[in-house]
Amino acid sequence: MSKYDVDPAVTADNHPPQPVNAPRSWPANPITLLAKPTKAQYLTFLASWLAWTADAFDFFAVSLNVSSIAKTFNKSNSDITLAITLTLLFRSVGAIIFGLAGDRWGRKWPMVVDIVLFGLLSMATGFCKSFSAFLAIRSLYGIALGGIYGCAASVALENLPHECRGLFSGILQQGYAMGYLIAAALNLAIVDNSPHGWRAIFWFSIGPAILVAIFRAWLPDEDKIKRDKLVEMGAHIPTSEERGKAFSAELKYVFKNHWIRLIHAVLLMAGFNFMSHGTQDLYPTFLKVQLGYSPDIVTAVTCIFNFGAIVGGTFAGYYSQAFGRRLTIIVLCVCGGALIPLWFLPKDWRVLAVGAFWLQFCVQGAWGVIPVHLNEISPSFSLRAAFVGISYQLGNAASSASSTIEARLGEHIQTTLNGKAVPNYGKVQALFAGCVFAFVIIMTAISPEYRGAAFENTVNIRDEAKVAGAGGENSLKDGDVEMASIGKMEMAHVERMNSRE
Repeated sequence: MSKYDVDPAVTADNHPPQPVNAPRSWPANPITLLAKPTKAQYLTFLASWLAWTADAFDFFAVSLNVSSIAKTFNKSNSDITLAITLTLLFRSVGAIIFGLAGDRWGRKWPMVVDIVLFGLLSMATGFCKSFSAFLAIRSLYGIALGGIYGCAASVALENLPHECRGLFSGILQQGYAMGYLIAAALNLAIVDNSPHGWRAIFWFSIGPAILVAIFRAWLPDEDKIKRDKLVEMGAHIPTSEERGKAFSAELKYVFKNHWIRLIHAVLLMAGFNFMSHGTQDLYPTFLKVQLGYSPDIVTAVTCIFNFGAIVGGTFAGYYSQAFGRRLTIIVLCVCGGALIPLWFLPKDWRVLAVGAFWLQFCVQGAWGVIPVHLNEISPSFSLRAAFVGISYQLGNAASSASSTIEARLGEHIQTTLNGKAVPNYGKVQALFAGCVFAFVIIMTAISPEYRGAAFENTVNIRDEAKVAGAGGENSLKDGDVEMASIGKMEMAHVERMNSRE
């Protein structure tokens, strides 16, 4: 069976049709996979990766400076983690706004505007003079931050060769860990050497964001290129009015007929976000406050576990292409649960660093599968950015209180450091992580999986190519067959959705 053949159980009315999962086998050579994308595909992927990295850099600037910010505003650590909660909570608003905009008008310009906004709001954080202003800016920042993931994950993967998507999904997701890693390194270099303290890292953040926005704006618009090529091939392209009506009808159709899948995706993402934020956000504070380590050691451990995250995400994304998305996630969650004692019990920071490396290898390894998995289970090809972004960020909203929960519990479950009572953040994080790993395993086990799903509205690309006058499947390369049929299929899709309207 071809990778483009469709499961007959999935009818046209249950769109988008999903290809049958291929039999599990040993994955292709990663060097071969890395050589497949074109220069244009690599540049588009790089822009998405940089945007996601800048997103993480700005977000973790707060996590790395919780104690310092608390001192500035004369608040407790748990009060400052409320800013993290609000940022995560409001990200779902941004996901809806920019996800729908990306699906309706194309990924490029909504993404550029979004990057500029979160850069400006991150810089504004450094100018806050009161705690209330700090919370307000971080809430607005959350809206801007929420729009990145859906557009970035969709445009990064939809332009890649099918067989490369697992590997590149892992690489894309680890832009998050890379952003954390860069934030930790620059935080040590900037904050400790600036008379303005923690504020300096936020002022610095505007630079990377603007550079990424300029780079994304400089790249061609993939949607426009595709449409221009279809016009050259003689395909009929729906008008803006037709696409707008179809988009509205599609939105109603998906929420009416696929709401269960959306709810499941939100719950799955809630578990994943609890898993990452619950094991990362408060870990530097645990090292500093509970164990009394210096900023240098805290930064070293943070860098080490983010290296583990980068390796794990890439490794898992690659192997998920062959062994399946669900199986890869479940195995890593089981291993992550087994590593919890090594992650928080040792007193030697070197041993802790080893435990943190491997735990984040598992946590972010499982995360490495998520960009491609969410894209594949999206119930609509034309709302994929919105589905990915909204499910991800609503899951973020559901898990937004993870840092605050851990901080509050730590204040009530205490231990001692040099004879002084301090919050037992380690024990709290360990219990929290164990529960979350179990939840993610359950939600993943009941998740649908469409590994290899076509990222266009295809019933059968080979047959559609013949209908579109492409000259038959044997006369064209895979990419040409797909391009020749997209115009025909998009018009059919628009007509179908407008008839529902």
